[in-house]
Amino acid sequence: MVDIDRFYEMLNDVCEELPEDFFRELHYGVHLSEECKLSPYAENGDMVIMGEYHRSRQGNRITIYYGSFARTCGWMPEEELKDRLRKTVRHEFRHHMENLAGMYGADSLEHEDMEEIRDMVCAREERKNRNKG
Repeated sequence: MVDIDRFYEMLNDVCEELPEDFFRELHYGVHLSEECKLSPYAENGDMVIMGEYHRSRQGNRITIYYGSFARTCGWMPEEELKDRLRKTVRHEFRHHMENLAGMYGADSLEHEDMEEIRDMVCAREERKNRNKG
């Protein structure tokens, strides 16, 4: 795994690929956290959060979790890791753009994320039930 300083450089490179307008009303920018953040739906650390879009009255920001990348992608060559980082950053920016557009509900990425989490939790429960029987 690349160290956090190199990861930060990669994050900056990925952000520079995006149009300037994407950063409109992203008051606190893109923040890199050292943390490995577990999903609230995790069981025994099986689900981590790679990035998050935060919106509040105080301002909007994107957080990318270096520790989560180190834990789940630490084996990847640097270019593959950068592609995974790019995918995560663009995912979080989609949340931001949908927020600016007032997009919520069934057509939103937030809804898609919740469906994906539900599917992952259901699959985990099915595996547990199969292992019991």
